[in-house]
Amino acid sequence: MTALVFIATFVPHIPIPLGYAHLGDAVIFLLALLVPRRPAIIAACLGSALADLLGGFALWAVPTIVIKYGMAEIVYRIAPQGRAMGQGRIVTALLLSSLWMAFAYTLVGAVLYDGLIAALTSTPGLIVEGIVNSVIALLLLPMLRGRMPRI
Repeated sequence: MTALVFIATFVPHIPIPLGYAHLGDAVIFLLALLVPRRPAIIAACLGSALADLLGGFALWAVPTIVIKYGMAEIVYRIAPQGRAMGQGRIVTALLLSSLWMAFAYTLVGAVLYDGLIAALTSTPGLIVEGIVNSVIALLLLPMLRGRMPRI
């Protein structure tokens, strides 16, 4: 699972101001919706941080661990596994998680680069990244439901 998060984060490396956009969050969303909490959160944090470390963004590795933990936790809290729930609750979980990601990376960028204006240049890209990853996860979820091995 960590490798899946890493590859989806590292390979489609799309530059945006102060960082890069990727498809790793779709994998994180799917893990949070399909597998037990602990292994999904560990994979989300480690896979994403490893992509930062190996991709030249080591400064972001620790904030990434905190942000990805928060993303997975939001999905678990709003759309917990084992409960029958409508698509609306899942969409809400993914969108709130994406908003957290955009807000948190913008805030960390403001601290790391000593200015909110510089950090805000990445916010539109982060919002688009969150929406794209949410849509991908929603499209793949029906195909993967019931096919994940027990952990």
